[in-house]
Amino acid sequence: MRHTLTALAACATLAAFAAPAHAADYVIEPTHTFATFEITHFGAAKNRARFDKKEGTVQFDRAAKTGKVELTIDAASISSGVPQFDRHLKGGDIFDVEKHPSIKFVGDKFHFSGDKVTAVDGQLTIKGQTHPVTLKANQFNCYDSPMLKREVCGGDFEAIIDRTLWGLNYGMPMVAGKDVRVLATVEAVKQ
Repeated sequence: MRHTLTALAACATLAAFAAPAHAADYVIEPTHTFATFEITHFGAAKNRARFDKKEGTVQFDRAAKTGKVELTIDAASISSGVPQFDRHLKGGDIFDVEKHPSIKFVGDKFHFSGDKVTAVDGQLTIKGQTHPVTLKANQFNCYDSPMLKREVCGGDFEAIIDRTLWGLNYGMPMVAGKDVRVLATVEAVKQ
C-alpha cells in the first residue's frame, strides 16, 4: 500500500510539471504605460504628442511563446503640451475625436528570441480604419515588483506607420510627413 501511495504521489508530481503552461492574464498599468508619436514638421523639427488615458489587457504565455494584447487609447486625451495644437489634433482635420473617440491596438502574434518578446503583430484602428502593424520591441522584461508583490511584464515598442492608411492626410506633404513614429511603453501586472 505504501509503495502504491508513493507511486501515485510521484505520478501526480510529474503530471503537475508536465502539464502545459497556461497563459497568464495581465492588466495594463496606466502610470507606466505611454503611447506617443512623432512626425516631422516642415522637414525641420519633429512634433511630438502623447495620449494620457489608456487601458488594456495582456495574455502572455512565455512557455508556449504566445500572447495577446488589447490596448485602448482615449483619443481625446492627446497632449502635446500646447493647448492650441491639442485642439487642432482633436479636431476634424486630424483625429476627429468626436466621431472616433478611441484608438485601439490588438496584437495576437508575439515573436520571441529565447524568452524575450522581440515584436508583436497586430491590428491598429484609428478613425475607424484598421490596418496591420508590427510593434518592434526595443527591450522587454518581466520582473517581480517589490511594491505590487506581483509579476510585471513590459517593454518599449515602436513602429513606423504611413498615416495616410488611416485617413490622417492633413498637411501632406509640406506641413507634416507621411511617416509617423509610434512609441508604446507598456507595463502590465499579472492578475
